Amino acid sequence: MTIAGAASAATPNTFDTPSRDTTSGAAAPGATAPQQQRTYQVRTFGCQMNVHDSERMAGLLQEAGLTEAPALPGTHADVVVFNTCAVRENADNKLYGNLGMLAPVKAANPGMQIAVGGCLAQKDRDTILRKAPWVDVVFGTHNVGSLPTLLERARHNEAAQLEILESLEVFPSTLPTKRDSVYSGWVSISVGCNNTCTFCIVPSLRGKERDRRPADILNEIRALVDDGAIEVTLLGQNVNSYGVEFGDRQAFSKLLRACGDIPGLERVRFTSPHPAAFTDDVIDAMAETPNVMPQLHMPLQSGSDKVLKDMRRSYRSTKFLGILDKVRDKMPHAAISTDLIVGFPGETEEDFQATLDVVEKSRFATAFTFQYSKRPGTPAADLPDQLPKHIVQERFERLTALQDRIAAEENAKQVGRTVEVMVTASSGRKAAETHRLSGRAQDQRLVHFSVPAGVPAPRPGDLVTVTITGAAAFHLTADPAGPADITVRRSRAGDAWDRSQAESCGVPSGPAAPGGQQRAVSLGMPALPGR
Repeated sequence: MTIAGAASAATPNTFDTPSRDTTSGAAAPGATAPQQQRTYQVRTFGCQMNVHDSERMAGLLQEAGLTEAPALPGTHADVVVFNTCAVRENADNKLYGNLGMLAPVKAANPGMQIAVGGCLAQKDRDTILRKAPWVDVVFGTHNVGSLPTLLERARHNEAAQLEILESLEVFPSTLPTKRDSVYSGWVSISVGCNNTCTFCIVPSLRGKERDRRPADILNEIRALVDDGAIEVTLLGQNVNSYGVEFGDRQAFSKLLRACGDIPGLERVRFTSPHPAAFTDDVIDAMAETPNVMPQLHMPLQSGSDKVLKDMRRSYRSTKFLGILDKVRDKMPHAAISTDLIVGFPGETEEDFQATLDVVEKSRFATAFTFQYSKRPGTPAADLPDQLPKHIVQERFERLTALQDRIAAEENAKQVGRTVEVMVTASSGRKAAETHRLSGRAQDQRLVHFSVPAGVPAPRPGDLVTVTITGAAAFHLTADPAGPADITVRRSRAGDAWDRSQAESCGVPSGPAAPGGQQRAVSLGMPALPGR
C-alpha cells in the first residue's frame, strides 16, 4: 500500500538493495538477484507522544520503500531507529546499552543503518555520535520528517548525519503514519509546553506550545474513523491548555464536544491535562458528551504544597482534590489515574506523608510512580538537599504498596457491574491457560473475559458487554455463566481488523495495509497555525 502524505526526499526505491541474508549480511547467490526492499524496526522509549511519533517514523520509512522487519530470533533489520526519551536517567542507560549491543551486529551486516531520534537526541546531539560512532543518523524532535533523507544522505556520503532543528516547521501529525492499531489511534492537538516545572526537561526539547487548528484535528479524526477506528486519544503535553495560541480559553472543551458530533466515533480519551488549567467547562463537556469516556489522567506529582511550589506546579493539594470531587460529582463512575514523583530534592518525611494522605483521599484507579531522576539542564538538578537513593527507594516502596491496596479496593467495587469492553489484539499473560480474551472498559480498566461455548469469538475492535465477576489490583475478570450473560457487538473496527488480517496473508481486501493490525493513514499537509 502506498502511504500518501508529506513528500519525502527519498523515492520509493531509494532503500532497495541487493537481496541478502539478514542474519549474516552476505549477498544472495546469483549475480542477477532481484533487488529486495530493505527492512526497518522502530524501538520506542518514553511517553504516548513518543509512541505516536514512532508511528510517523514507521510511516515515513514505508513511504520511502522499506518494509517492517519480522520479529524473529536471529534476524536484524537493515534500518534500526531509536525514538528516545530524556525524562529519566535510565533512558540514557537504556539507549547506550542497546546501541552497544548493536555495534557487532552492524559490523557483521554491511549496509545496516542506525538512527537515533527523539528527546534524548535533541538534548545530547553530538554526544551520541561521540559515545556511539557507529550511529548513522541523529535527528531531533522537530525534524522527524527528515529521517528518510538523512538515512539516504548518510549512506551516500558514507558519513554520519546530525540534524537538530530548534523549532518545529510542520506539525508531525501531518506526516504519513503507520498506525499500531486499526481500532484506535492517537491524535496530537498540540506540541510543546509553556510550563516551567523544575524537574522537567521537555519544554527545552519540544519547544513552546503550538496548537493545531480545530478543523485540522477534526479532519484527522474523521480520517481515522473512515479507516475503521472507533476510539481516539487526544494528545498534548498539556491538552487542556489547548487554544492558548489562538486565544480561546474554552477551545479544549469545544473540541471535546465537537468530537461528539463525529459519526462512528465511539470512544474519546485525552492525556495529559494540567491541574492548574483544568476548568469546569472541560468537566461539563466530558459529562455531557456521550462518547467522551469516564476516565481522567490527572498528574498530581506530589501531595506536599511545599514540594509542589519547589516543582513550580501552579496548584496545591486542595485545588487538586477539588477537581477530583467535581469530576466524580458529574461522573460518579469515572476512573482517575495519576503521575507521582518520589524523592524530589528537599522532600522531607512530612512532605512524603502529605503525598500519602492525598493519594489515600484521591482513590486513584492506577498511578504511574517514579523515583526522582536528576536531569542535567533542569532547575531541580541544582537544588540543594538531593535525597540519598536508599531514602527514595524506601518511600517509593511505601507509596506503591499504598496505591496497590487502593487499586485493589477500587477494583473490588466493580464486581457486579455490567461494562462494555472494547476487545484488544493482546491478551493477558495467562491467556493460554485461562482461555480469556482482553479489552478495555469505558473507564479504561483492563478486563480479561471468557467467551462461553456457542458464542462466536469477538474480534479486536468489537465490543462486548459483560458483568464483572472478579477483581485484582491491576485488572478485572468477567466469566459469563452462559451465552445469555454476554453480548457481542460486531463493529466497523472489527471489520477493519478482518481486512488487515486478510491483507497480511496476501489476500487483497479493501484499504488495509500489510503487517497484521498495522496500517497507514494519509492525512494531508496543513501548515502550522498562522502560516
